[in-house]
Amino acid sequence: MISAVDLVTDIADSLAAVLPEQRWFAGKGRPVHAVILVRATDLAGADPRLVHAVIEVDQGEQPRDRYQILLGVSSDLPENLGHAWVAACGDQAVYQALQDPELTAVLLELMAHGAEVDGLRFTTEPGVTLDTDQRSRPVGAEQSNTSLVYGQTSILKLFRKLTEGRNPDLELHRALAAVGCPHIAAPLGGIEGELQAVPVTYGMLTEYLRGSADGWAMATASVRDLLAESLLTDSASGTVERTHPEDAGGDFASEAHRLGHAVATVHADLATALGSSPAPAGYLDTVAEGMHHRLDGVLARVPELAPHVDALRAAFEAVRDLDGPVPVQRVHGDLHLGQVLRSVTGWVLIDFEGEPMMPLAARVAPASALRDVAGMLRSFDYAANYLPLGDADPEHRAAVALAWATRNQDAFCEGYAQAAPDPRKRATLLRAFELDKAVYEVGYEHSNRPLWLPIPLTAITRLTTPPP
Repeated sequence: MISAVDLVTDIADSLAAVLPEQRWFAGKGRPVHAVILVRATDLAGADPRLVHAVIEVDQGEQPRDRYQILLGVSSDLPENLGHAWVAACGDQAVYQALQDPELTAVLLELMAHGAEVDGLRFTTEPGVTLDTDQRSRPVGAEQSNTSLVYGQTSILKLFRKLTEGRNPDLELHRALAAVGCPHIAAPLGGIEGELQAVPVTYGMLTEYLRGSADGWAMATASVRDLLAESLLTDSASGTVERTHPEDAGGDFASEAHRLGHAVATVHADLATALGSSPAPAGYLDTVAEGMHHRLDGVLARVPELAPHVDALRAAFEAVRDLDGPVPVQRVHGDLHLGQVLRSVTGWVLIDFEGEPMMPLAARVAPASALRDVAGMLRSFDYAANYLPLGDADPEHRAAVALAWATRNQDAFCEGYAQAAPDPRKRATLLRAFELDKAVYEVGYEHSNRPLWLPIPLTAITRLTTPPP
């Protein structure tokens, strides 16, 4: 039987062709020059066989990105796995193993038994017993990772693009679980190891929250209901009379309030578990400089941002002159409505990896909790404005959207203030974080969704315009 190392080396060219087609591949739009094997290990079986591999992808830049892949090898690939085919190796088919529930069952078995295979450690959390009879199914909505739901009890997230160091998602879940935080899915296990003597996290198993609803879907449904009621009212009366969010059947404000309280509770629990302290000298200067640097980068690519530059720089400079201590701690780092779930018992925060484009050191550095708050406030604005509405009067539609966003942003902050200091009392810093996030959004939308570019640009105009 060909070794795992030789197998992956032999199909490297096929992997180079397949990788850009994967949702989780970060190097889209750049040619793949070569796939270089870092390590490969047989996890189980002979036919089918499960191979775990770490590869580097040469796209002409240093350092090269590293990815985790799991390959199935079979002499008789079932028809239902034809879409997962990667390459032929001799008389055997090599395919994406995460599509094969027979092979993904191996991962759960290894965790249940606390196995270690060639330096890969499969563990469960203290006191956890896994049901290894559960079959898996892949979750299709993720962009940067791959998750498998086992039955109705657990979900395994496999980190595709690997970073050196312990993944903050697993680290923060463990820390929050240790202090009894009610707003996370309970961690159940992990897959960890070392690459060149540096810790690496390959995967984490958590409780599967059956019947939970996605925060983004709930919020946008509320916006849709409000807009529909407003249009119906206008059509019936022949006048433009805005329906108020509190009068709409799908009002989201009570949930936004609960969500704010949940986020504040998670922040408090993170401070309890991992500490909080006044920011060191120079922190606000560093924050302001980072904001200016990001603005410079986006401005070079997006000319539409130019009219706002002076106002943005003034808002960022104001951060340097703030008085009083600014507490810093570990935070979520990439908080928005797509990172929260409404379970039957309350709101749950997920995906504590932080902003995926930032280096790990920046993602795990203590920061102001207002950065998370600002991310959520921006997400409410997105939810209010992203829906197309045909021939609806744009001014009327914008007014309705602004009313919804303002109501829910206020409700979120009021809920947050019940468990932590009111973020609106640090208005200068909070506004700077919101604007910094909006600048990032301008760059992202310009590159990926140009039709959405007016959303952050309009927000920048609003946030930098003095009230009448």
